[in-house]
Amino acid sequence: MQRNTTSSLFIRLLLSSFILAALLAAPPLLAPASAKVFEPETFILKNGMQVVVIRNPRAPVVTHMVWYKVGAADEPPGQSGIAHLLEHLMFKGTKKLKSGEFSKIVARNGGRENAFTGQDYTGYYQTIAADRLETMMRHEADRMTGLVLTEAAIAPERLVVLQERRSRTDSRPQSILWEQARAAMYLNHPYRIPIIGWAHEIKALTKDQIIAFYRRYYAPNNAILVVAGNITASRLRPLAEKYYGAIPAGVTPKRARPMEPPQMAARRVIRRDARVRQPSVGRLYLAPGYNSAGRKHAYALQILSEILDGGATSRLNRALVIEQKLAAGTGAGYDAMVVDHATFSVYAAPRPGVPIEKLEAALDAELAKLLKDGITEEELRRAKQRLRDAAIFARDSLSTGARILGRALAVGLKVEDVENWPERIGAVTKAEVEAAARAVLKPNSSVTAILLPAKAKKAPAKSGGAKRGKAGGVKNPAKTKNPAKSGGKG
Repeated sequence: MQRNTTSSLFIRLLLSSFILAALLAAPPLLAPASAKVFEPETFILKNGMQVVVIRNPRAPVVTHMVWYKVGAADEPPGQSGIAHLLEHLMFKGTKKLKSGEFSKIVARNGGRENAFTGQDYTGYYQTIAADRLETMMRHEADRMTGLVLTEAAIAPERLVVLQERRSRTDSRPQSILWEQARAAMYLNHPYRIPIIGWAHEIKALTKDQIIAFYRRYYAPNNAILVVAGNITASRLRPLAEKYYGAIPAGVTPKRARPMEPPQMAARRVIRRDARVRQPSVGRLYLAPGYNSAGRKHAYALQILSEILDGGATSRLNRALVIEQKLAAGTGAGYDAMVVDHATFSVYAAPRPGVPIEKLEAALDAELAKLLKDGITEEELRRAKQRLRDAAIFARDSLSTGARILGRALAVGLKVEDVENWPERIGAVTKAEVEAAARAVLKPNSSVTAILLPAKAKKAPAKSGGAKRGKAGGVKNPAKTKNPAKSGGKG
């Protein structure tokens, strides 16, 4: 089973990263009660577990999710990767079920399951026929506190995780680059550490450390139950009380993370690799999340990202791809769905023969133009409309609401913040977008990441000291066709 280790799980399955961020990055501002997105019902069990129900009777199916308010950024120093390794180990046995038996039960009942780890959360879910929901709840509740971990169970799963790291990061030049760029982005905060962990620390994790982490964070009062589909709150409540309500509350510590000091110098990360077929230049800017200083800019930054990268007529695509013909592709993104700091990013990949320096200069010129001249009212109107349309389309999926609300609650938002998002995005002004751009697009709080092919090796000089002519020279074997934005499969 493939278990995604990053928050981009939702990006690939549901919406673009920006649209999902837009639905969730809601700072606590005034929220008109008339706006609705998923219209959930919610209640809290006596042990502190929050329950959310999203009714969608289009098919006799439900998605059952349990989110834990713990992720990679909550790991003890020197134990990177422990949250993700534990996610894998949760599919091992309990006192009631043998290792792998839960997955077999899901399959026998015609369901699908998976799990994911982010910086701020860990989640588990099953999509199953509505009349099999109770079975899923029984076994999910069992592994919340009943997991049995042995050295025999941990050793092979550790190897699986190390292989996952090799295949998804170490063998992909672009993944290596962005892992290093993120490490440079945060000077002090644990978001600088990759979710999957550093290989040497994954190898050193002990059984006692894993069990301690499990017992510390896996408790009903540190979890959220979200069920979406052909279900009502009145039907779900007795099942939630029976299976999850019977588990005693744990003593879970409050999140206490080191914060970022003032950033006072721009950073550059350059990766040269023989496997690179598509060079690229990208930049990360430190930005406010919904819960950090400057969160008043969160909605405006969502709109700014849409203006820069909202389709064929977006600023970056129009300027760098269509008009100047320098880039094969461009992008921008902003994800405020975090407990602490966020990032705002821009990206461009050059056309064949275009020097990366020329493309970077053109990208900088477009950002400078934005800061000097601002945006237009028409750009603002179109961006708002696209975002509001995305909120409407999000209602159509069985699992979209469960994923969005689960993640929102896990990072500290309230149901009302998601439900009132359309009204809030509609209230953003042109001046607020321009102020947000000035507040965030600052060189000293940025990291520029450049991906390049390996430098061509010089051919050895001919005997007798003859000069190399065109026939004997090496033009540049690294410049080949551009296969994909990702920099190749590695």
